[in-house]
Amino acid sequence: MNKRYALPVFVAGALAARTGDGMSGPALLLAGYALTGSATGASALLAGITVAAVVGGPVLGALLDRAGHPGRMLAGSLVLYATGLGVILAGLGRWPFAVTLLTAVLTGLAAPALSGGWTAQLPEVVAPDRLPGANASDAMTFGAASLAGPALAGVVAEALGAPAALVVSAVLVGAAVPVAWTLPHRPGPRIPDRAATILGDLVAGARTILSRPALARATLVSILSCTAQGMLTACLVPLGEHVLGGAGRGAVLLTCAAVAALTANAVLAGFPSSLAPDTIVWAAALVQAAALVLAARAGPALLLGAVLLAGAAEGPQLAAVFAIRHRESPPRLRGQIFSTGAGVKLTGFALGAAVAGPAGTWSLPGTLLLAAGVSALAVPAAFAIRPPSRSLRRR
Repeated sequence: MNKRYALPVFVAGALAARTGDGMSGPALLLAGYALTGSATGASALLAGITVAAVVGGPVLGALLDRAGHPGRMLAGSLVLYATGLGVILAGLGRWPFAVTLLTAVLTGLAAPALSGGWTAQLPEVVAPDRLPGANASDAMTFGAASLAGPALAGVVAEALGAPAALVVSAVLVGAAVPVAWTLPHRPGPRIPDRAATILGDLVAGARTILSRPALARATLVSILSCTAQGMLTACLVPLGEHVLGGAGRGAVLLTCAAVAALTANAVLAGFPSSLAPDTIVWAAALVQAAALVLAARAGPALLLGAVLLAGAAEGPQLAAVFAIRHRESPPRLRGQIFSTGAGVKLTGFALGAAVAGPAGTWSLPGTLLLAAGVSALAVPAAFAIRPPSRSLRRR
């Protein structure tokens, strides 16, 4: 471990990269619509760059785990993501849309580097006794990025035009490259066994997630929770129009949720040992389900309260999932497990948003109740995954 590497530097790099990532979604929607005139095409670009993470996560994680200098590989992934955003912007309205969409999919393969791939390096930055507090601080960057990213995209698009928002997003991701490049290297030789293939590493990572009950529970709960969050996000704009009197006011609710998540994580950082992360993961899913039920009931006050409650559940749950992965992941597979988790969560979010789009045109309250059911399902699903028997643990 490099004792000279400061945690604030790590957090600053993560914040820059994740703010750029948080900007990229709304900026891509704004630029896609402005340059092509098609809302459907803009949504397809967002779906393409998001859904690719389910493939990119495991592969990127396996490569990070095999690298003696994972920070350099992480930096390369950030460069690819930032460059991909620039190429998408260059192709919008100029190239056949299918080519631009393919570029978005390829760019999305590097997206897990901004989330799980970065977080997986945290144990190399801080001592083990400082990991719980550092983990909560790292999780706070997600809340801050989800707060600042969409707002910054809207401000830049309003002042300089939608394409400029995508440029600023790429610049922020690129600004994190020097921080990633200087992340501490792993001690000792990192020459992989020549007989071990990337495919073998992928199988080992998946087997580890499935065979360790705590990891399996955290992964399953986070997928279901993110699916519900995707459904809520897709409903916020029409909810703003029907309940708050303006579609733009619905988008502001995303900022409210991010503030609640950030606040809850700030409190959690001050009391890192108050609750076991395994308890927080499923309890937060239950709180989120209750928030979605509240959101289904018409009324501005209830809707605002529901969004704040959902954000307050999302923040601690994310920190708890990170804590479980740090605790349960073998060091040689940590990067893969974090990146795989990020990939499947992003895919769950994309699936939830895709389902909520057409369902919301039928019934917004019905869609929100469906999302509540998905989130609540995480609780019995988590308890259905039981630890191995004592006889199996002795073997």
